[in-house]
Amino acid sequence: MTLIASCPKQISDIPEHLKKWLYAEGSLTQQLTEFAGGVFKVVPTQEHFQRLTFIDSQWMQMPYQHTAWVRESLLYGCDADAWVKAKSIFPILSLQKRARLFQHIGRQPIGRFLFQRTQPACERRVLFLEDGWTRQSCYIWHGCKFIVQETFLPTFEQFIESKSLK
Repeated sequence: MTLIASCPKQISDIPEHLKKWLYAEGSLTQQLTEFAGGVFKVVPTQEHFQRLTFIDSQWMQMPYQHTAWVRESLLYGCDADAWVKAKSIFPILSLQKRARLFQHIGRQPIGRFLFQRTQPACERRVLFLEDGWTRQSCYIWHGCKFIVQETFLPTFEQFIESKSLK
């Protein structure tokens, strides 16, 4: 996960129409579903184990040597193109507890379980990555720490702009 070196962006560069989404609290799954008139789907693109990055291990206050299970997905609304590129990072220590269910949810959204009858503690940061404006959330859910990263793709920005013109 690297910032774009050739074109650094500042928080002040965030387009107005994206601020609401980048800083929204609660379930992005629910928010996108409502925005898309009830249409929402998750398409997992990759699931694998990898060592935590130094930055992620510091943020979660976990040892750098720990392995994490990573799930990458594309999130779709009522458009043919993906709106969000999502990446979830679950340290193995978290998967040994209640959060182990996330490793087996398939095409179901993480938000459906994460926000079910609970409002998990969340620390958030917003940055610009190669694919677009991204919010990274470090959640503590039933004592388990993990990161959910959501990058809003240009197709989503175009959809927002087209809706605001109507």
